[in-house]
Amino acid sequence: MSFTVNKLDLKDFEMQYVRFGRGEKTLVILPGLSIQSVVFAAALIEKQYEIFSREFTVYLFDRRDNLPESYCVYDMAEDTAKAMKELGLDKTCLFGTSQGAMMALVIAANHSELVSRLVIGSAICKADDSIDIIEEWIEFAQKGKTEELCLSFGENVYPKDFFSQNRQAFISMAKTVTQDNLKRFLILAKGTRHFDASECLNKIQCPVLFISDTDDKVFGNNAGSDIFKKLKNNESAQLYMYSGYGHAVYDMAPDYTYRLYDFFTENIN
Repeated sequence: MSFTVNKLDLKDFEMQYVRFGRGEKTLVILPGLSIQSVVFAAALIEKQYEIFSREFTVYLFDRRDNLPESYCVYDMAEDTAKAMKELGLDKTCLFGTSQGAMMALVIAANHSELVSRLVIGSAICKADDSIDIIEEWIEFAQKGKTEELCLSFGENVYPKDFFSQNRQAFISMAKTVTQDNLKRFLILAKGTRHFDASECLNKIQCPVLFISDTDDKVFGNNAGSDIFKKLKNNESAQLYMYSGYGHAVYDMAPDYTYRLYDFFTENIN
């Protein structure tokens, strides 16, 4: 185990991040919306992305500590960009999943110096005011229904067979969810509302790969292809669609990490 959990202390906020690997290149991972901090899964994440460890130094950023009551995706993106600059990270390979991918779109558009290559996993560029599944999670969290929240999360994010086999694990997870976890989750989930990166998409000029799944219950079956079609001025943009792995295809498809690696190492000096 070689990862470290660090806390970055900036003027306006603090932010935790996980670091592992020893390579000269830099990979930044922005995870999606989660009920509990991804920092607690650092060992699993390091194992999942161990293929990068020799050539890359990998940074996994959590959202900032002590969230303000109102905190949208644009705020999340700007705070993460500040953290990247504070750490001296530029020309990175940036990979975001779900809400983290929405953040990555904003960072690549508004802070192009930070990003050399971009992978957008299971994302949308426009939230159309609200997303039904996320609104359901918000309602469960507001009512303190942790078991219902965890079960709905598992059922909608993961494939049917995986959820059925692991249903009890999601029930067990609910017992570990604290009131602070719920409060934080609520703020982050609400932050997805009204997101619209349509106008800034064409500012993204670096090579970009969109990866999605045709069975995405959270953002819809065409979310990945819809973003790809809107990126009209980037001839290097690519799209790859899986089928049957669900929204969390980034965790479920056995070749997903290798696909990332191939894209991020192709023709990089």
